[in-house]
Amino acid sequence: MSDERKMILLGANANNEQISIDAGMANRHGLITGATGTGKTVSLQVLAESFSRLGVPVFTSDVKGDLSGLAKPGKAHEKVTERLEYIGIKDHPFEGCPVLFWDVYGKKGHPVRTTVSEMGPVLLANLLELNETQSGILFVAFSIADDQGLLLLDMKDLRAMLNWMADHRKELSREYGNIASQSVSAIQRKLMVLEDSGGEEFFGEPALNIQDLMQVDFSGRGVISLLDATTLYQNPRIYATFLLWLLSELMAELPERGDAALPKLVFFFDEAHLLFNSAPKALLERITQVVRLIRSKGVGVFFVSQYPNDIPDEVLGQLGSRVQHALRAYTPKDKRAVRVAAETFRQNPEIDTAEMITQLGVGEALVSTLDEKGRPTMVDWCLMAPPGSRIGPVTESERAEIFNRSPLKGRYDNHVDRESAYEMLAKREQEMQQQRELVAEEEALRKEIERASKKPRSSRSRQSAGESFLNSLARTAGTQIGRSIIRGILGAMSGKR
Repeated sequence: MSDERKMILLGANANNEQISIDAGMANRHGLITGATGTGKTVSLQVLAESFSRLGVPVFTSDVKGDLSGLAKPGKAHEKVTERLEYIGIKDHPFEGCPVLFWDVYGKKGHPVRTTVSEMGPVLLANLLELNETQSGILFVAFSIADDQGLLLLDMKDLRAMLNWMADHRKELSREYGNIASQSVSAIQRKLMVLEDSGGEEFFGEPALNIQDLMQVDFSGRGVISLLDATTLYQNPRIYATFLLWLLSELMAELPERGDAALPKLVFFFDEAHLLFNSAPKALLERITQVVRLIRSKGVGVFFVSQYPNDIPDEVLGQLGSRVQHALRAYTPKDKRAVRVAAETFRQNPEIDTAEMITQLGVGEALVSTLDEKGRPTMVDWCLMAPPGSRIGPVTESERAEIFNRSPLKGRYDNHVDRESAYEMLAKREQEMQQQRELVAEEEALRKEIERASKKPRSSRSRQSAGESFLNSLARTAGTQIGRSIIRGILGAMSGKR
């Protein structure tokens, strides 16, 4: 890591000492937790705009629509001034950040798409909520598509692939194992459910180019990619699967980078509990692997949720910086959650962590960061700094103005449907049907010749039969088989043997 440390101011403690997070440690990941209305979103906003000012691109989802205010400057306010004075901030810029708006449904931002192949069978099986047997069939579909050079780009490609597998399951079973038609039908029904919930919009081309999420504007500030999730959040499994796919793509495409003074990208995963709810073991292993390995690609991941125990221990143990807002302990379950939250910190002998978590006010938090050697600091009370951008959403007219100035305008707007598995399988089936028709014609002609040769006839009858035979040949002359037979007969008549 570079000797020059880039620090992000979080706020100040009870002794008016400023608390900062080392931006170079962001690839050790982080966690923002707290009850609804205690300040999680504003803390996320402060971190996002701070990374942007340092030239680090940011990706975050906007579940409630509030984060769109990142694009516009905030305003001075009496309470904001008091907080700035307490923290010791003398020069607080009220300014917006460069923002790109994204939307899976293409209504409030650039459409975000991926292909079925890029999604992969593990994430797609989770998205469709398939059981183990059905997941196995899906893996077979991807394997056959790879072996036969069939592109799976959108939903109709996958449907066509599954239908083709069902029609040819006997031949395929010798190489790929048993393909139960019931399982194929069950997957098809799950695809219909996904389509009805709007999931079809997510698959297709042009697919998202990961590099478009790592933009820096002309002034050197990192561009904040803001995914509108106000509609997407209504389909939690699509929302969680999409964000995990995005993390997986970053891990797959970005080169190894190691530690640096600044991360390559910071990724905020809001409502992170949705990712882990009912996650099967294979998916949980995938998530843990992504979080662990993506650090070396220079990507920092901050999970945002209500409780620390929303995050599995395998993942929680990899999160370095912690910002804990207030939790309310009204029920035994709430009290257990408070104890878990307190235990995730490195304890400070001057603070009763569990007690203080329940007493925090709005905009206050318990914070632990990483020092220059990557060691967690002792937990401390912190009055969080206010953002320089607007708290609250932009208006529709402001959003439209920002979107129309986007450098990506027109790049993703129009759906492209190139030749893929659907078209290739349809063409293959058409050719097979033509071949079946030719074989049927040949068989019918052969049988007619056999019938004609078995019946004894007079010379006149034989002449009539011959005429009938020639007429039959004439009718088939337009076909490839008919032409071949006629050429053979004419050759024999001319003396060729």
